[in-house]
Amino acid sequence: MQKRDIMVRQVSRTFALSIEQLPPLLRDAVSVAYLMFRIADGIEDHEAMPPERKIALLEEWAAVLEGRIPAERLARRVDDLDATDPEVEVIRETTQVLDWLRALPAPFQAPIVAHVHATTCGMARWQQHGPFVEDEAALDDYMHEVAGRVGYLVTDLFALYSPAIMDRREMLMPLSRECGLALQTVNVVRGIRKDYERGWVFVPQTYLSRMGLTRATLLEPASEPQALAVVALLADKADRHLASGLNYITTFPRSEHSLRLALIWPFLFAARTLALSRNNPNVLRSEAKMTRTEIGRIVAESKLLGWSNGWLARAYARLAQPPVSDQEREPQISQI
Repeated sequence: MQKRDIMVRQVSRTFALSIEQLPPLLRDAVSVAYLMFRIADGIEDHEAMPPERKIALLEEWAAVLEGRIPAERLARRVDDLDATDPEVEVIRETTQVLDWLRALPAPFQAPIVAHVHATTCGMARWQQHGPFVEDEAALDDYMHEVAGRVGYLVTDLFALYSPAIMDRREMLMPLSRECGLALQTVNVVRGIRKDYERGWVFVPQTYLSRMGLTRATLLEPASEPQALAVVALLADKADRHLASGLNYITTFPRSEHSLRLALIWPFLFAARTLALSRNNPNVLRSEAKMTRTEIGRIVAESKLLGWSNGWLARAYARLAQPPVSDQEREPQISQI
């Protein structure tokens, strides 16, 4: 296995699963794009780094992408961080990642650089904004920067690969943003506790106020019923985005089975994770996760039937149903 593929697996087993079954050209392009996004993510998400340093590093990464400073300079900036952290390793390998970028066909390089640059600048802007979200519009703005633009890039890369997808690009682009927002809203739900512990609350303040909560009281044990009502508001929002995500995937030609699978897996995983999170106190105490068994079942079934839009709609409806009992729920939230 190539070093690039190992790095992708180390920072995300779920997305590595999708990337590794793509056709070779797209596998190369999406792997490189993913690692370039992770350079920005690794800076933004680092738990011990102060905001001022994050902003400076994100601005340097943007300058590297613009060709104004060498990649080696950014890599040296994180020499003091834990080298065993896979996220830090990606930043330290910035030069290598850009070498992989330059090995791609020229038409694939430009959209990768453009979308990663836009996301990086958006993340820097949000670090300057601070660790709170005023309302749903602000949440959508944040999620667009970190996930909606990823949807745009995936669509651009798939369109470069497939003339049939290129013909549908204008229809797909707004849906791709919605699909990205769907996955990120689920990430907000499942990451409430972890984000809170690193000082960020992505729950809109308008949601908190509606339930009589503040950022400070959100995760207090006495606030659990109100906090679960806030989770329900976020889950309803995620459902609306997921409905558009379903339209996004079903707009892809059924003949592009491997490309559809790369989208189906994170989409269905998100739908199931959201269902497990509804009215589940564990999402406030740790997070809700699927088991390996259920992930394997989804992967196997979709490999056989993922070409069918009817099957996908039925699978989504089934997986989006919340567990009927605590006995059904508990095995599903073990670590994967």
